[in-house]
Amino acid sequence: MQLEGKTAIVTGGASGFGAGIARVFAEHGARVMIADINADAAKETARELGDQTMAQHVDVSDGASVNAMAEAALGAFGHVDILVNNAGITHMPTPLEDVSEADFDRVLNVNVKSVYLTARTLVPHMKSRGSGAILNVASTAGLSPRPNLNWYNASKGWMITATKTMAVELAPKGIRVNAICPVAGETPLLKRFMGEDTPEMRAKFLSTIPLGRFSTPQDMGNAAAFLCSDAASMITGTAMEVDGGRCI
Repeated sequence: MQLEGKTAIVTGGASGFGAGIARVFAEHGARVMIADINADAAKETARELGDQTMAQHVDVSDGASVNAMAEAALGAFGHVDILVNNAGITHMPTPLEDVSEADFDRVLNVNVKSVYLTARTLVPHMKSRGSGAILNVASTAGLSPRPNLNWYNASKGWMITATKTMAVELAPKGIRVNAICPVAGETPLLKRFMGEDTPEMRAKFLSTIPLGRFSTPQDMGNAAAFLCSDAASMITGTAMEVDGGRCI
């Protein structure tokens, strides 16, 4: 129960890695807000995970929506110990010059602007308490980019740099900031990463992962729970590779 008594917000928490993180947090004693653009899915996940969780609709690319999320969390919990910036999207594998402006804007708004918006909203609260843990869900794409996922790669590279600069600035205020870098997993984004979900494409992708399997929501939850717990009190500014050796 390494998160006993902690409160957390997990964006994109209704499915995939976010749901895995929310599940492990709840299992370890945290009260968790499952914040997602899909309100029905957030409610269903909260029902599944039990009384320690609550659902909240949020569009992480919209400042007013992020503010409402933070107000709801503070109203329900009284304070927020942990913020997990998990919500993310990608474009389909496409030559960089062929990605539409609309897709580019959407990727940057959800993957990049959201981190600014949640920080703007919740960092002052954490500063007032002299403590807090922020976890950004980046990607191996930000460390070892693959062709045709160009602007998605760039958004995750930005997130890793943002993690480090947030960490060095916020450390004197008692706030730790880390990132995890998963490889692709069994989530709604898998097909978009691969372009098509066929046995051949899966075998090709898995051949690049030394441990021979995709990341799972449980993997992400375990890593996130550690980094956001007091057991990691000396860890800040790291981008932990949870990727089965993909980046070696």
